[in-house]
Amino acid sequence: MIIAAGGGRRIGGPEALLHQGEKPLVSQMIDTMGEAGCEQIVVVLGAAADQVRETTDLTGATVVVNRAWGTGVGSSIRAGLAALTDDGIEAVVVVPVDMPGLTAAAVRRVAALPYPDVLVCATYDGLRGYPMLFGRRHWSGIATLASADVGARPYLLAHKDQIVDISCDSVADGSRIDSPELMALYGLSVPEQRVGA
Repeated sequence: MIIAAGGGRRIGGPEALLHQGEKPLVSQMIDTMGEAGCEQIVVVLGAAADQVRETTDLTGATVVVNRAWGTGVGSSIRAGLAALTDDGIEAVVVVPVDMPGLTAAAVRRVAALPYPDVLVCATYDGLRGYPMLFGRRHWSGIATLASADVGARPYLLAHKDQIVDISCDSVADGSRIDSPELMALYGLSVPEQRVGA
């Protein structure tokens, strides 16, 4: 599941419109998840959803539009989980779109235990981050507790003794793009003609 619904107030435009060079970050993330072996890829759009659909190749992904994206990431997680209707899916890897240093190796490392009762978090410098793996037995609890801008954090805090931490420092960069300075550092831009439309 790729969360790409935020309005990007701190970076000057929706995260889903971020480009690294000519390539939309959403496309890059779909490629990363596919390369990691994810069988179904759900992209949750929100801000600028129509623009993203017009300007980005979303082939191979199930697209969900979260109309309540302005309420925070919790609603996007709920929308994404609701789209996973195949009873054969036992766990879901969750990543945000604003993480250009994510690699297929990190996704594979976190997704190595795709069982219904698992909770796995990548760590960078000992701090938890993305990707995260949510086993199916946790989905209803996560959806119930997911709130505003903290997403799954309340559920994870309540189940912290069950979380398996997987270090990803050696295979990925866990930085999330939340400032113009980081955008510049990673060579990211929001194409001007598309901002705010």
